[in-house]
Amino acid sequence: MAMVSMSFSLPNLNLRRVNRYSGMAFASVNKETSTTVGVRVTEGEGNLPKVVLTSPHGSEAEIYLFGGCLTSWKVPNGKDLLFVRPDAVFNKKKPISGGVPHCFPQFGPGAIQQHGFARNLDWSVVDSDNADGNPVVTLLLKDGPYSRSMWDFGFQALYKVILNSKSISTELTITNTDNKPFSFTSALHTYFSASVTGASVKGLKGCKTLDKELDPTNPVEGKEERDVVIFPGFVDRVYLDAPSELQLDNGLGDVITIKNTNWSDTVLWNPHLQMEACYKDFVCVENAQIGNVQLEPQQSWTAKQHLSID
Repeated sequence: MAMVSMSFSLPNLNLRRVNRYSGMAFASVNKETSTTVGVRVTEGEGNLPKVVLTSPHGSEAEIYLFGGCLTSWKVPNGKDLLFVRPDAVFNKKKPISGGVPHCFPQFGPGAIQQHGFARNLDWSVVDSDNADGNPVVTLLLKDGPYSRSMWDFGFQALYKVILNSKSISTELTITNTDNKPFSFTSALHTYFSASVTGASVKGLKGCKTLDKELDPTNPVEGKEERDVVIFPGFVDRVYLDAPSELQLDNGLGDVITIKNTNWSDTVLWNPHLQMEACYKDFVCVENAQIGNVQLEPQQSWTAKQHLSID
C-alpha cells in the first residue's frame, strides 16, 4: 500500500459536523488548546505537551508528544490500566519509562540505540476527530537529522489513537518515503498496572518461545505448554507467531483483552529485583514485530492494537 506524502499548515477549519480538525503541529504549549470535541492539547509533566482524550462515557487517555507515548488509559470507574514507573523523567533526556513507548526502527539492542529512536523524538499532531463521541488523534513522526545520524532513511510514522468507553485502539503505519528500501523491527512496549503475584496471561499455549532470562544475547528456544502464564520472577520472553487475541488478568480485578492485527509476536517482561522499587506494580505485555519488515520505496506497513475491558 502506498501513501501520499503530506504537508500541513494550521488552518482554521471545521470540516464537518463531527468537528474534525487537521493540520496541527505543536512543539510546545503555552496554554491548553482545544482542537476537537474530546481532544485537547495541554501541558503535562515537565511542561511537556500532551494530548488528552476524553470520552463522554468517563474514560480518558493521555499521550505525550515526546515519544508519541500513551501514558494513561483511565476507564469510566477511574482506574488507570497503564503504568508509568516512579523513576520516569519528563525532561527529554531519556524516553518516558512507562505507558506505551514506541520501539522503532529497532526492537531491543542492535546496530543503533536500544529500542530505536522513535521514543526519543517529538511527534506532532496532524489530525483529530470525534466520531460518535469517540475522540481520535493522529500523531506524525518523520525522519530528521537525529534519526538519520543513526539510521539514514526517509520514513513517515503515523500513529492513530481512538478512545472508546471501555477500550483504546492504536494504529501504527510506517511508510518508506526514501528512494531505497529499508527494513525495521518494532513493538509497543506496553506497561500495564498489575499486582505481579496475581497477574497472568491466557492465549499463548503452543507458541514457540525465545527466553532471554539467562542470556539476553543468546535466548533459549522452547514452546509454551501452559494455559496460563504467570510472572513468578524475572521474565523476558518472546512468543513468536502469537495469536491475535490474549487475555491479561492484572491481579487487581481487571481482565484486559489484548487484540492485534499484524503484530506478529508477543513479549512478556517483568524486571523483578532489577527494579525493586516498582516491579510488583506492573507487567509488560507487548505486541511486537520481532522479524524484519522490509519496505520498498512508497510502501507502507500497518499494525493495530485494541485493548478493552468488559
